[in-house]
Amino acid sequence: MPSRSITSVTPLFGLQLRLCMAGASLLLALSATAADRPVLVLNDTNEPPFTTVNRDGFLDIIAGEAFRRVGAELQLVKLPAERGLINANAGIEDGDMVRIAGLEKQYPNLVRVPEKLVDWEFSAFSKDASIPSNWQAIRQRSVGHIKGWKIYELNLTGAERVTTADDPEQLFRLLELNRIDVALYEHSFGEALAKKQGLKGVRSLVPPLASREMFIYLHKRHAAYVPALANALRAIKREGMYARVCREKFSASVPQTLQCELK
Repeated sequence: MPSRSITSVTPLFGLQLRLCMAGASLLLALSATAADRPVLVLNDTNEPPFTTVNRDGFLDIIAGEAFRRVGAELQLVKLPAERGLINANAGIEDGDMVRIAGLEKQYPNLVRVPEKLVDWEFSAFSKDASIPSNWQAIRQRSVGHIKGWKIYELNLTGAERVTTADDPEQLFRLLELNRIDVALYEHSFGEALAKKQGLKGVRSLVPPLASREMFIYLHKRHAAYVPALANALRAIKREGMYARVCREKFSASVPQTLQCELK
């Protein structure tokens, strides 16, 4: 009787053991694959819903998938805009997440991924809705922007009353306290921040001062990833993932939902 009991249990026990061993082998293989992937650290100046602290924002998902497809892992850090560029150019970080085209002229160690990641609308915010939304009019006012935002630095060269802020909260605080007449920021970020801070009477001037395609930049030591990342982003758009995730993350925002259709 005992021998028959042992004989009947042994095959089941063997199957369970083989399944456990197979599961452990799979976990080890997956862990090894993840560990083998290089981690690229990029500075990120985005705000929700583009990127979030939980890494589930629109660009967290899209850029993260693009890096995964080329065999790397994306990690984002939050540094002041100017410091982020300096560090990326020096190779302290591996790149910068979202920047306008042409920065490689000023930061020669950075290489641009030629497929755009997203579009940004660069806008003026003010309590005075009568201010014309054009560079010439803005230059005549007391204006503020975040240090390191190159499109604003370029277009305000020579303007007399320019204040720079370290972060968006400081920038909009200056506007709230009437230290500046105009705050320059990205449209959707500014709208969200004004709402979050409960700023009364602050509105974006229309039309936006500029609309620009935005790109990933990598330090030149990672230049080999650039063509593959561009191809990965094109594939993500072609497959419909880009538009689908964009609509999910911007479901409450009609302008951004329209952006989801852009290629």
